Amino acid sequence: MYKSPSVVYIHGFNSAPASFKAQQFRQAWSQLGLPAEQLLIPALHHHPKQAMHQLQEAIEQLQQPVLMGSSLGGYYATYLAQQYHLTALLINPAVRPHLLFDDFTAEQENLYTGERWLLTDTHLHALAALEVAPPQDAERFSVWLQTGDETLNYCVAEQYYSGCAVHIQQGGDHSFQRFAEHLPIFLDFVGVAPAVLHTLDLSAFE
Repeated sequence: MYKSPSVVYIHGFNSAPASFKAQQFRQAWSQLGLPAEQLLIPALHHHPKQAMHQLQEAIEQLQQPVLMGSSLGGYYATYLAQQYHLTALLINPAVRPHLLFDDFTAEQENLYTGERWLLTDTHLHALAALEVAPPQDAERFSVWLQTGDETLNYCVAEQYYSGCAVHIQQGGDHSFQRFAEHLPIFLDFVGVAPAVLHTLDLSAFE
């Protein structure tokens, strides 16, 4: 008997559930008539320790969900997938983000909520503590990269996830251009049945 999948969507740095990709994924989920309670998109705290507590609670609530992470959310998803042996779909994921924030240790502003906060060394130490060895299980990880990513060097992720299923697209940017066009592939990966997925109307995202 078919069981509807469950997903935890993990947004990126200074982002929120209101982000474009998160909202398009929620829209597709709703259009397919999938249970709303089986898609969680937590509004993550800016500090990694608190964000991790939120995500662990979401995982425990859904029990063996698929993780879907964008940018810094991809870094979080990689750690959690290794800890809980979960499947993960990663979009332009950050790799070792604690090494990338040298020029960011200053006041930050969330792009969606307007919240202002200070990025400190405690954030970086907490991020470093989440670093794990590169995953090797190709079946559990699906990694999507665009070469035009202006924020992260896609080659770093390509190398780090080399043991996984890595999909590299020319051009694009950090937001992952043409996200809606990929929804059928993404929803198939998280476990939506073909008979259900067949009803997805992509014209609603134009």
